[in-house]
Amino acid sequence: MAKQESYDLIIVGTGPGGYVAAVRASQLGLKVVCIEKEARLGGVCLNVGCIPSKALLDSSEYFHMAQKRFAEHGIQTGRVRLDLAAMMARKERVVKDLTENVRKLLEGNKVRVIHGTARLAGADRVEVTKNSGSSGKGDRQVLQAKAIMLATGSIPVAVPGLAFDGNRIVSSTEALSFDSVPKHLGIVGGGYIGLELGAVWSRLGAKVTVIEMLPQVATTLDGQVARALERILVRQGLSIRLKTKVSDAQISGTKVRVNLLDGDAKKSSLNCDRLLVAVGRRPLTQGLGLEEIGVEMDPQTGHILVDETYQTSIANLYAIGDLIPGPMLAHKASAEGIAAAECIAGLPGEVNYDAIPAVVYTWPEVASVGLTEEQVKKRGIPYCVGSYPFAGIGRARCMGETDGFVKLIAHSETDRILGAHIIGPRAADMIAECVLGVEFGASSEDIARTVHGHPTFSEALQEAAMAVRKCSIYAS
Repeated sequence: MAKQESYDLIIVGTGPGGYVAAVRASQLGLKVVCIEKEARLGGVCLNVGCIPSKALLDSSEYFHMAQKRFAEHGIQTGRVRLDLAAMMARKERVVKDLTENVRKLLEGNKVRVIHGTARLAGADRVEVTKNSGSSGKGDRQVLQAKAIMLATGSIPVAVPGLAFDGNRIVSSTEALSFDSVPKHLGIVGGGYIGLELGAVWSRLGAKVTVIEMLPQVATTLDGQVARALERILVRQGLSIRLKTKVSDAQISGTKVRVNLLDGDAKKSSLNCDRLLVAVGRRPLTQGLGLEEIGVEMDPQTGHILVDETYQTSIANLYAIGDLIPGPMLAHKASAEGIAAAECIAGLPGEVNYDAIPAVVYTWPEVASVGLTEEQVKKRGIPYCVGSYPFAGIGRARCMGETDGFVKLIAHSETDRILGAHIIGPRAADMIAECVLGVEFGASSEDIARTVHGHPTFSEALQEAAMAVRKCSIYAS
């Protein structure tokens, strides 16, 4: 008979949602255990998502700068060579260090970690099959708790006719670990993941073709920003085919033949070395036993449905992150993990979904928070727009990074900030000021009257805020 242990909270998954929730719950005095099926903690984000992709984006940007940009700064390098193995090894060190930090963080907060596969055995019980190699090989253990939190994340969506083979037709996981630079990389999907990985391999020397069935890339972005991003990426060398569907693909030796259908029903084909399928992700719920205990789910998307406290249709069973509706972002999962832990502990935890930033880590970066101009128009909200180009900013000129602009949208009657959209250098860091503004209900005047350091990129935000009320000193 399986041994049974009792806890206040069982968390399934140790990604940015699960491990953050565990720490917060422990801080609130709960006895917590985390169950993780992988050997390393940190979930998709730390192991095969956010962190390794950003490590490669940074490394590939350095390589591109050395090849193309150093000379304009008076730096002569001679022939620049790529050591892809060393670049990948650095990426792995970054991942290993951060996942080890998560382990230490959980240990420091007295959170127990069990490596194994979890399955719900009831509304208050989880059966864990321990991983091979852990103590008690193959043992099954039953854990009981007052509350259970599911934080298992998501997996890449597979497309009919484009089955992953892990070598030629791949997901983002494999595209982070190629052993050589593809001569031609085809990418199905013009969203954040496809564009970021396309940027990595393009900088390293691959010909990259992005295939998107919709009329624009990065469709969740403000339209003006998305169009600017597309123009810049094309100028950098990416080929982007919009309004184009992929019907199927065939692997022949070391090549992939991709059959396409454009908006005019015209057939064509594309031959590439590897094909990255990046059309989105879906909740990872398989094997959790949700159906058996009657957890209510969205039949269309596969998301687990929760209330405002993150409780599912089963009392004391909670879900967060990519498992529930909303953008699949690591920081959203972390915020939900904290809020759910607080709700479980009897506190009023909540997340302001109007103030969750989104970032595309191409170069230039793209970052946004709040409503797009299209969304404001659709809702019939009276609004004003202020924008300012980085070309007018001294710091951007010094750095040689003048592409892009800041766009601020404010209510035309109350001046309250409705949305902020940045495409340009350091956008990922600049957006934090805008998030704070949205969170606290700031007006464009609040940002315009806030003194910003000079010379800094953030001055573009101040100028855009001033332009909302047509009072900018520099805007024409």
